Amino acid sequence: MSGIRVEAPPPLKKFAFLDMPEISDKLLDFKEGNRSKVRLFIPAIHCASCIWLLEHLHTLHHGILYSSVNFPKKEVHISFQNDLISLRQLVELLASIHYVPEITLQDMEGSTSRKSDRKLLIKLGIAGFSFLNIMTYSLAEYVPGGDAIDPKLKQLFAILSFVLILPVVLYSANDYYLSAWKGLKHKIISIDLPITLGILALFVQSSWEVFSGTGIGYMDSLAGLLFFLLIGKWYQGKTYQALSFERDYRSYFPIAVTKVEQEEEVILPIRELRKGDTILIRNQELIPADALLTEGRANIDYSFVTGEAIPQSRHPGDLIFAGGRQVGSTIKLIIEKPVEQSYLTQLWNQSEQKSEKLSLDNLINQISQYFTAIVLIIAFTSFFYWIATDLRTAVYVFSSVLIIACPCALALTVPFTFGSTMRVFGKRGFYIKSTDVVEKIYRTTCLVFDKTGTLTLNRKMKTRFEGEPLTSSEQQLIRSLVQHSSHPLSTALYDTLPAIESLEVDQYEEIPGLGITAVIGTQRINIGSRLFVTGSETGEDAQESRVYIGFGNQMRGFFRFSNLYRANLKQVIDTLSHKYELHLISGDNDAERTRLETIFGPSAELHFNQSPTEKKQYIENLKKQGKQVLMIGDGLNDAGALRESDAGISIADDVFSFSPASDAILDAKQFAKLDKFICFTKQSFKVIRLSLLISFFYNVIGLSFAVSAKLSPLVAAILMPLSSVSVVAFATLTVTLLAQKKLNPELSTH
Repeated sequence: MSGIRVEAPPPLKKFAFLDMPEISDKLLDFKEGNRSKVRLFIPAIHCASCIWLLEHLHTLHHGILYSSVNFPKKEVHISFQNDLISLRQLVELLASIHYVPEITLQDMEGSTSRKSDRKLLIKLGIAGFSFLNIMTYSLAEYVPGGDAIDPKLKQLFAILSFVLILPVVLYSANDYYLSAWKGLKHKIISIDLPITLGILALFVQSSWEVFSGTGIGYMDSLAGLLFFLLIGKWYQGKTYQALSFERDYRSYFPIAVTKVEQEEEVILPIRELRKGDTILIRNQELIPADALLTEGRANIDYSFVTGEAIPQSRHPGDLIFAGGRQVGSTIKLIIEKPVEQSYLTQLWNQSEQKSEKLSLDNLINQISQYFTAIVLIIAFTSFFYWIATDLRTAVYVFSSVLIIACPCALALTVPFTFGSTMRVFGKRGFYIKSTDVVEKIYRTTCLVFDKTGTLTLNRKMKTRFEGEPLTSSEQQLIRSLVQHSSHPLSTALYDTLPAIESLEVDQYEEIPGLGITAVIGTQRINIGSRLFVTGSETGEDAQESRVYIGFGNQMRGFFRFSNLYRANLKQVIDTLSHKYELHLISGDNDAERTRLETIFGPSAELHFNQSPTEKKQYIENLKKQGKQVLMIGDGLNDAGALRESDAGISIADDVFSFSPASDAILDAKQFAKLDKFICFTKQSFKVIRLSLLISFFYNVIGLSFAVSAKLSPLVAAILMPLSSVSVVAFATLTVTLLAQKKLNPELSTH
């Protein structure tokens, strides 16, 4: 099912309206430069084969960057380059492979209501009606005394059966034909191809017997086969809805925002925001919904959405899309669209994945690639073996082999196991971007920790000022500046200083690893390292953390900070040290080296005074040595290192923390269980191995019965969807039970 290559489909006039900007812009979830995102409802999504194909759209057109499927909602979320492929061309491409999006006025108005699967139910009803009646006409073939029935009456029953089977074959089963045909046109061997061949083989053989007057053929089996295939399709959809981890992963994030009410600032969850509300967004905070900029100078970092790290300048009156991060001083916005809390999670989950392919992903793709081809070989070999004995038996065996062998269970094992792992983690405060990350954590050989904000508490620090005492107006200036920074030392300093009315900040700039600077009124203020404030490192005390204060060109003194470490840190590190190679890279001085050496042990490597660039290079060097690196930081000064690592975990201390650089976010309250989360990924792999074993034995046993003519196509049609559902249920429920055993129930935050 891989190696897809297609030419651009010819233009379809029915989608010409998508060339109109006033329509296409309303359908898009995001548009910035040449990058766009859209969510499309596709009723034809019905099985694992659909999911696989739609999530590999980038192989169909190089302008498609990423796609993911929400199976229960039958939606596909697509990120694409609009200078290489337009929205109209994208929709036409989907239509060319039999996944025609349903685009209505509701989509333009943002409504999420969808039609039920009425079409599938109609097809199911037709198949059921025909099946029951054809079975009645076929009784003579099964009950004693059937030979005594008048041959003309038998022939009449056969013709009536043929008439009844026509709407089933031509209408109820047409999705299988269209999917198989359009797949072949684009050189795709889909799972619907063997099903189509099985249906056609039974229909042709049965039609020949009816019109040659030799019998009724397999009309009853064919009607039952399609009836149960459609029931299986419906049942799979309902089961996946019940068991699915939601491929857009419902938001567990406790994200909040500052709302302005009558000149007062109120903190509230983003789900409570409404259109027209005014909000404040500070430096490094995320914009939770599409909003109009009203005050301040906005520099929006859309790397969270597009991967592009260069901030985009915006001015009052401009529309700013959800998912952007403000870089600079505080801005004020008015909400333009209703807030969907899950949208931020959706953006995070759908950000472009790292380019390297995972070994497990490769393995499953390779197996899936050859599975259908092998099944076809077995089916044709069995057909030619049995045709020497009996043509009817040969067709019977041929159809049974094609129906019973299904790679769906195999294809669903990994996403549902890892998806269930993501779900149980999310309920316990550990939020993972995608299923790939679970495997990356599992394959980790080396853990790298940041210190400040990761091992230490953000807001709980002992602070003391050294130098000439600060006046109340100077404290007001300092507090007004540090409130725009989300660095742990800035937040600690903000909490330490007296609560005074904030002043307007201009020309704000934050330089990672060095400090922050701005103009307030006519006064330039610099806060950060001694080098940043004075231009010299002379006099820096390496035995403690310091933040220097400068007004203009004059240094006024510095704040001393004493770190408080997270609870159970020693226990977590002890557990991990027995299984992984540990490293510490910190931008702080080595004042607490002795204490950290006691915590990490003699085998760990500790490095201090590391700039963000040096942290990133350190990760690169570890990877060059062949190590699988898991970086654990706070997502601020170590964003580059998090992105460079094979997998990155960001520690979130408050409701505003949400790092686009990380692959996972750990609620700081759950830090004491970090070792349990990392080790639980090994349990997930055990479940995958067992699930693959179940799927393998199912196919081997099913095929052995089918090739020996001991399994009817009717029974095969019943077993095929049940195999997928059973593997999905096993993976989901087993992960849930293991989580209850391995991850303490008291972890749950919901």
